[in-house]
Amino acid sequence: MSQEALFKIALNLEDPWYIKAIDFSAEGKQLDIHVDFEPGSKFPCAKCGNPGCSVHDTIERTWRHLNFFQFKTYIHCRVPRTICEDCGVKQSKVPWARKGSGFTLLMDSLIVLMAQHMTVTAIAEMIDEHDTRIWRVLQHYVAEARSNEDFSMVKSIGVDETSRAKGHKYVSIFIDLDESRVIHACEGKDASTIESFKDDLEQHNGLSENIENFCCDMSPAFISGIENSFPNAAITFDKFHVMKLMNEAVDKVRREEQSHNALLKRTRYIWLKNPENLTANQNKMLTPLKSIRLKTMRAYNIKLALRDFWSYEYRKSAEDYLKRWYYWATHSRLDPVIECAKMIKNHWNGVTNYIKTKIDNGILEGTNSLIQAAKDSARGFRSTKNFITTIYLRTGKLKFNLPT
Repeated sequence: MSQEALFKIALNLEDPWYIKAIDFSAEGKQLDIHVDFEPGSKFPCAKCGNPGCSVHDTIERTWRHLNFFQFKTYIHCRVPRTICEDCGVKQSKVPWARKGSGFTLLMDSLIVLMAQHMTVTAIAEMIDEHDTRIWRVLQHYVAEARSNEDFSMVKSIGVDETSRAKGHKYVSIFIDLDESRVIHACEGKDASTIESFKDDLEQHNGLSENIENFCCDMSPAFISGIENSFPNAAITFDKFHVMKLMNEAVDKVRREEQSHNALLKRTRYIWLKNPENLTANQNKMLTPLKSIRLKTMRAYNIKLALRDFWSYEYRKSAEDYLKRWYYWATHSRLDPVIECAKMIKNHWNGVTNYIKTKIDNGILEGTNSLIQAAKDSARGFRSTKNFITTIYLRTGKLKFNLPT
């Protein structure tokens, strides 16, 4: 078997395509494969599919292919432009590459697979191509995979913002809490992001009326956006966000008290942790502080009491407990704690909805960690578009229709 016939099989070429020539340069570390078509061949119209169109003229094209061992490989071909009675002159499709791409389909596939675990910079260095070309490939396949998404069964959504870069540049991410995957990402963190999600949901067979639950923080922008765009959805405020507010209140009390009590210096993380998570040394530091009448200790005990609220199974009992906690907190004479308690009171339904829905943004926080890890490893992104593409690649669980 000739080398031309062997490469024709390897490239899965069918008539009328054939290998015209193969040039190999050991010095240039490059393999060039020249593909042509048989004289007199006819091709289907690229637009309407009308078979048997004659060749009008040809255009020379080159595509980067998978490396042949350590050697760069390129496919060269004079691509026919056919003349169709209905559509006029159109460039024919070639079986080894998609329209407008400078890579073969197999090279595209390799890039997409690597990008789910590697940075684009690392891929560009590995295959010795500019990263802009890599991003074009990724954006094409992400858009294609998302166009086939079906959101008709989506019912519970978690939303949060993640930073793209310094300077208050944010992207809002929306997670299907039942499937634990990002289904929408867009720039910003205001109410317009909710409207953006609604539009995207409806473009993928989803209905805003079918969304039963939203889990978010107490951002006024998110709340107003959800209430306007998803009137049937119950809002549950993320319990981790609520406890974060309480922790911030405890820390404010500690900082105020620390200014005239040296015993509280270097104890910040003791008060932010739960008792079961304290180290042996932290427990040793906490024990003598319990016997002192500290404002910080009172704030800490109020925090621990709030933590018990989330374990209730029945809403009535949970609300009764939270009312008692609220009375204690607002009569604590600790301004940061009182402020936190009033914040919870102002968002009462969203906080107590947790007892019924049992949803939180724990999945979203884990996803956010993956996103930030990808951002850190890439040392940032030049554009929001590239950042969002990476979010979908790493956390969207997209189904790519890749050639094999």
